[in-house]
Amino acid sequence: MSLPAAYKTGQELDHYRIDAPVAESGMASIFRATDLRDGRQVAIKIPHFAMESDPALFDRFKREEDIGAALDHPNVMRIFSGDERSRVYMVMEWVNGRLLRQVLSQERKLSPERAIAITLHILKALDYIHKHGVVHRDLKPENIMIDDHDGIKLIDFGIASKEGAKRLTYAGFTQALGSPDYISPEQVKGKRGDARSDLYSIGVMLYEMLSGRTPFSGPSPLAVMNDRLINHPLPPREAEPSISPQLQEVLYRALERDPRNRYPSAHAFALDLEHLDQVGVAERSELMDWKNRRSILSQKVLYYTALALLPFLLFLVMLLLARHR
Repeated sequence: MSLPAAYKTGQELDHYRIDAPVAESGMASIFRATDLRDGRQVAIKIPHFAMESDPALFDRFKREEDIGAALDHPNVMRIFSGDERSRVYMVMEWVNGRLLRQVLSQERKLSPERAIAITLHILKALDYIHKHGVVHRDLKPENIMIDDHDGIKLIDFGIASKEGAKRLTYAGFTQALGSPDYISPEQVKGKRGDARSDLYSIGVMLYEMLSGRTPFSGPSPLAVMNDRLINHPLPPREAEPSISPQLQEVLYRALERDPRNRYPSAHAFALDLEHLDQVGVAERSELMDWKNRRSILSQKVLYYTALALLPFLLFLVMLLLARHR
């Protein structure tokens, strides 16, 4: 990975020494660095100059820092603020480990016991941030760090929302929607999403950890997002027979299309995972309906057919009314 021209390995930025590049996106670069005051390793996120000149993106960057600095939980990456700085950048806790995405790429799927244990750690982090009025809105394996003991750190609050804060919107900033494989149905429809949207994303990740695949698919990101609006996923036990009926029921509750039917909180979700033997298994139509695959095209055909038939139906109603006079 090449460093931006202004920052080289060994260079100092205030009282931090740049040690190595870690990641780079269209908006910022992240480096591993050392705090020269105490030798502590940190991660530094430096926005690109183009981002600093865009008021909307710059506000989003500052929002991420403000949200992160207010959180303090062992399963949430800390963000440090308060230093005098020569330019805008974010200082974050350095987290050792692998991204959940790397774990899944190497192992494809995890045992139910391990997947549940990791999910419970994530739900603890979610319970904490939700109680502090924060919704992550972009939960995915790329934003979960796993240590050698399967402990987790929730990272990247780049598109998180804070209760009571003004809503930030961006023309052309498609990432604000979340990630196609993990985004909730209400976010697909353009709604802001709430804590239950995060729980939906956790349901997708748990399904993936257990089965080695995400529940919805398609030839493009748009098709993937639309698939969850009109189709049911392959039943988890069809994808992975080691999934118990009770665990399958938990997945269905997390993946309900209507957020009102999902778990009401991370705590409720965790409670079922901790007590699977007490989970009642519902008779779900999804166990059969998943085979009836529909497409957006078929929806459009039905829509326009209904429009075409509407005048005829109105004529029949008027005719019936006339005969009954």
